[in-house]
Amino acid sequence: MSVSEPLPREPSPFAFRDYRYFWLMRLSFTMASTMLVVVIGWQVYSIARETMDLKQAAFLLGMIGLVQFIPLFLLTPVSGYVADRMDRRLIVRLSLLVELACAAFLALLAWQDAMTLLALFAVSVGLGVARAFAGPALSSFAPNIVPPAVLPTAIAWSSIAWQSGAVLGPPIGGYLYAEAPVIPYVTASALLAASLMMSMLICRIPRGNAGASHPIRAIVDGLRYVRDNRIVLGAISLDLFAVLLGGAVAMLPVYARDVLHVGSEGLGQLRAAPAVGAALTALFLTQRPIRVKVGIKMFAGVGLFGLATIVFGLSTHMWLSLGALVLLGVGDMVSVYIRSSLIQLHTPDAMRGRVSAVSGLFISASNELGEFESGVTAAWFGPVEAVVAGGVGALIVTAIYAWRFPELRLADRFAAPEPKPPD
Repeated sequence: MSVSEPLPREPSPFAFRDYRYFWLMRLSFTMASTMLVVVIGWQVYSIARETMDLKQAAFLLGMIGLVQFIPLFLLTPVSGYVADRMDRRLIVRLSLLVELACAAFLALLAWQDAMTLLALFAVSVGLGVARAFAGPALSSFAPNIVPPAVLPTAIAWSSIAWQSGAVLGPPIGGYLYAEAPVIPYVTASALLAASLMMSMLICRIPRGNAGASHPIRAIVDGLRYVRDNRIVLGAISLDLFAVLLGGAVAMLPVYARDVLHVGSEGLGQLRAAPAVGAALTALFLTQRPIRVKVGIKMFAGVGLFGLATIVFGLSTHMWLSLGALVLLGVGDMVSVYIRSSLIQLHTPDAMRGRVSAVSGLFISASNELGEFESGVTAAWFGPVEAVVAGGVGALIVTAIYAWRFPELRLADRFAAPEPKPPD
């Protein structure tokens, strides 16, 4: 090829039919999920504040995260193995059906004005079970429907679908709840039904192949692979500890009601702000993909996440809080983009379900278990102190990981490892 000739342009992931349906499925699914998260959190906090003080109600918000994490913790080894043995489309469809049933049940309770804390906690457990199985299967879709050269761009566009849904879902949910509590639950049910329809349109993809080993041995092999591959281990666990500590999002209902005094509508805006920053960043990355010094840029993203968390925790002005949350989303998206690409490229397809399950467990621990940690810390010291301490903790974790995982810090480009020559 002549020096003057332009490099061949990689095809868009949207050139692949199944990816288009996958993208639409993820968009509508995320809108529904984030809508449910924001409305459930608001209702839990509002019902609790009728009989409890601020710290006690904040603790219950943390408990919502815990009851969603427990099913993920218990089912992750099984769900990863299932994703490597069964039709991943079937797993996603069944998971969507469970989430649809949960949303419809809450819609019925809201319509009858019979919502209780017990019902909200029970549905949160059901959502945790569904997501335990959906996560590994969904994470394994993209490598099967686009070629490896297109995968980083496909991940960026997939992140745009997720972040766009996370931008739209919370404010829509907040405003609809202000009109009538039943409306956001009905809307979430309709979006989940649309996601289920899109999943039906995706053609057959290769069935997971965990080999012929015993199920327990296959699960152990997956855990061992994550332990022994330091790129994968470092990328997965960095998110766990940084986001586990920096759990500002868990305290958003507290900030909306008792710090910023902006109500359910303001809560929707606050919940959407990180997704705005993440979506804009993901859109930028589809046009200007990160190609060099990927490791150091990933750590910079996590550092920005921690700094933005501290600013949000100290803010008492809505505009400053929104800006800090947007920057928080920017930092998180840079980290997610690089981390997801490295994990997928450094994991063989036969292991992707189990590795994705471990990754999903770590992500859930950082989110749902992080909500529990924030709730407990807020109950002890107060919500503002909990958020600021979490941001400081995220910065400390970033520094420790940059030192302990030089393979990640020095990673320069996205590249799958060279296959080992046969013995």
